[in-house]
Parts: sequence; C-alpha cells; structure tokens
Amino acid sequence: MPTQLVHSLGPAVTQQTLFSQDAKWHHIPFSQSGVTPPLALSKTRPAPFQPGDRLGEHFSVEGLVRLSEGRMFYLANDNRPDLATKRCWACGANDTPMGEKHCMRCGDEFKSKRFLISARWDDELFDPYARLKDRNLEHPGLVQIADVFRSGEVLCSVTEWNNETLMVDEGAPLEREQLAKLALRGVGLLAFLQINGVEIAPLTQANFIRNEAGEYKFFDLEISSLHDEPLPEDACTAGIQGLARTLKRFSSVLEVEFASVLDRAVRGEFTNPMDFGRAIETLLVEDKTVKGAPHAAAMTDVGLLRVLNEDNWGWTQLSSDVHLYVAADGMGGHEAGEVASRMAVETICREAKERYERASQISAETLENILDESFQAANNGIKNHSEQMGNDMGTTLVATIIYKNELALVANVGDSRGYLMRDAVLHQITRDHSLVARMVEQNRLTPEEARHHPHSNILLRTVGTERNVEIDIFSVELEKGDKLLMCSDGLWGEIEDEDVEAILNHYQDPRVVCREMIRAGHHGGGRDNITVVVVEIP
Repeated sequence: MPTQLVHSLGPAVTQQTLFSQDAKWHHIPFSQSGVTPPLALSKTRPAPFQPGDRLGEHFSVEGLVRLSEGRMFYLANDNRPDLATKRCWACGANDTPMGEKHCMRCGDEFKSKRFLISARWDDELFDPYARLKDRNLEHPGLVQIADVFRSGEVLCSVTEWNNETLMVDEGAPLEREQLAKLALRGVGLLAFLQINGVEIAPLTQANFIRNEAGEYKFFDLEISSLHDEPLPEDACTAGIQGLARTLKRFSSVLEVEFASVLDRAVRGEFTNPMDFGRAIETLLVEDKTVKGAPHAAAMTDVGLLRVLNEDNWGWTQLSSDVHLYVAADGMGGHEAGEVASRMAVETICREAKERYERASQISAETLENILDESFQAANNGIKNHSEQMGNDMGTTLVATIIYKNELALVANVGDSRGYLMRDAVLHQITRDHSLVARMVEQNRLTPEEARHHPHSNILLRTVGTERNVEIDIFSVELEKGDKLLMCSDGLWGEIEDEDVEAILNHYQDPRVVCREMIRAGHHGGGRDNITVVVVEIP
C-alpha cells in the first residue's frame, strides 16, 4: 500500500515538493458575475424550449433555471396574452378587457403570474400525472399541479412559483431545526399518499423546494401507480428509502444516532411511514453536536450538460474524534455509474466503521489499513455487482479520515482530488491516476497540453473495474484553521486552482463554499457532474 507522508507544512515549502505536480488549467475569471446556462441536455439532445417560446395554452417561457436528474426546470409567465379578456389572479375573474390595468370585479392591479415548469423527455408519464392533477389532492407539504401537458415528446408539469428555493441548490448539512422540518414533512406526505393510493418513485433532491418562510414542500412527484384504495404497507418501502437517502444527504456527519435510523430505512426495515417518522422524531429533540468537531459541508450537482448525476458523497463518524468523508465519480451510465459511486460511498462508510470498532488500538497505521481495506471492499463489491449485471461500471474515489483534528489521511483512486488549504494557499494532495497526468509527470506534456489532450478522460486506475486496485494514501499533519477539499473532476476540470483558492479564502461557511464552488463550475461550462466536500479544522 503506497503511502506518502507529509509533515509540518511550512510557508517555504511549495506544492510541488509536498504533493503531486500542480497542473494549471485554462483560466476562467471567477470575478465575472452571472452565467447563462447553455440550453442543452446533452451533446446530442438539445433542451426543447427557448426564452419566449409558447407552451400549453398560455405559458410563455422566461428561461431555463435548472437541469437535474434528467429534468429541465423552466420559469414561465402567464399573462393570458392569447385571450380577449384578462384573468385576475387575485379573485379569479376572467372577464376584464385586455386593455384594462385593473380587475373590473375586485379592482386589483393585473400582474403576470410566474410558474415553474418541470419538463422531461418522457411523455409516457402523462396519464398518471394528469390523473393525479384531476384528483386535486391537498396537503401542506404538496405543491399543487397547475397544469400537465405534452409538448412533442416532452412531458410538462406546471406549478405556481413564488421564489421558492430548489433543494438541489442547497449544500449540506442543514441546521438541526431545518432537518427536523424536512424529515417530518416528508413522512407526513408519504403517509398521505399511502392513504390516497398514490405510489411514487423514490424521492430525490429534485422533488424538494423551500419557500421564503422556511417551509419545505414537495413537487413534481414521479407517479408509479394510482389506486382507488389505500396502498398496502409494503408499497411505501421505496418511498421511505428515497426519503431516507435524501435526509442522509442533508444530515450532519455528527448525527450518529440519526444516521443509524436512516441506514435502517435505506435497508428497507421500515414499511410504514409513521413508524419511520416516530423513529426519527425521537432523535431530533436533543442536540448531539460534538464540541470541537470539524465543520463540514458537501454538495453534488448534475452540471449543465448531463442528464444523470453519477457522483455521490457521504460521511460518517467512526468515533467522537475520528471522522470519515468520501466523494465518488461513477462511470458507466444509467444504473451503472451512479450505482457504482453510491455502492462505493456506502461500502467505505460501513466497512470503515465496522473495522474501526473491531480495532484493538487506534494509530495512524491502523487508520491507513482501515482506509485500504475499505477501498478494497468497495472495489470487490462493485466488481461482483458488475459481473452479475453484465455491465461495465466503476468509479473514482477520494476519502479522508481526520483523527483528533491533528492528522488527515487522504486516499484516492482515479482523478477525484484532495486539496489542503493552509495560510490562504491551496495545495493539491492527491495525484491523478490518468494517462495525461502520467505524461505530464514524464515531461511528455505540459499541463496546458494535457488540458486539451484527446485522451484526457482515460483513467489508469478506477474502483470496481479490476479485481485488485492500487490505492494511494497521503498523510497530512493538521493545524487549526486548515481546510480540506475533496472534489470530482467536474470542479477542477472547469476552474483554475486559483479560483478554488479564492472561494475558500473569501467564504467562511463550508456550505456557502460548496454552493459557490458549484456556481463557479457552472460558470466554467458545467460539462460534468460536480461534487464538493469541504472540511474545516477548528
């Protein structure tokens, strides 16, 4: 197990002497404000709607807000321009002549109404969406469907928009009070849907929004089936699992007991939403924050061009003073890449905790062995699954164990990276296991040439593609105020290290850092999934 030891980072020591070679890529000025996302879902399938396009009976597209997990979110206006009379959104009257500025019934000033349109390339879901709209179900946690229609092969589901925040734009973790609201609102909705015979696909971040009052709601639910009678208990298991995975994403690494309940839910141990709700409700009363623990945050984003997010991240607490953080970038496409990255993250977190609890004594060597063995377990699990399914799947990985805020062990396979920020200077810890990185090390390419090389996507090592995988582990002695960054190539491949450094220096809250990193990745082109994990040493 190759291990590089790094001690006592002094100001006179450069990145190249400490870690792997610093590859500077094409600079994209981060100071430029704003970004207009390219209206494209992929290189071969353009997004169907442009600003100004007319949709349905009376919607006018304002612009594309977001791509997420195969869906496009558009803002649209509705001022009923095609009608001879105006609709008043205050009282519902629709008989005022178009030239008037105030409603002839209530006197309210006419205003355009904004809507959020969720569009997807799957019009086969139209019938269950339309049937759900016709049921007109009302729940405090459910955003009402205003309209459902087809536009060519695209299914459009429309809801009113009142400046809500998409949860895919939220960094983790949430505050304890926010997490409690989200959890209980989700449980209540699942129970409501069960009673009303609505079976949904597993919830994701893309189904969550938060309004300006801090209330969480769900929208654009993907309908699996509709029934006239309540669903049986076991029909709710998938919904509970999806909710639990999302809650895990937004919970703190320090929420150990809560994470344990969520793990049980992910394994399918809860079939009744209310049983799940009671289990988590008891754990959200007491503040179990560990004093002096690292302040961590994470966020993953599908990017601007991809339909599917194959990245994943996770974290767990091995003990009160030992914490593990993981980021993965999957390969293989639908039901392959995203499965590989999720399996890798879950396996490493589980195996590391089990091995840590079995260890007779804890030392730097013990933790290195735990990391190595956990990576190997993830590798074997993914390889076995790949052979069973008959597909090709794999993932890059970067993981960090922090011991007593004094030592960081950073392991990686592939081109997901680990960085250290100290005294306002960014250092790359890990080495990329790629063809062009090796050619740069051999002085056959310059970093700039590597950036544009046609084989820049060829990896020499990945997790899950071979029976044995070689893992690099780096040891860093930590100091108060250090920041550790783990990220996929969707970040470092789009923006310069100096821009990453600027963000880490400018923002203090790790959650804000994550959101700004994602924004910068979008500004750089957003051509790949982006995952960021930030840890600050107190």
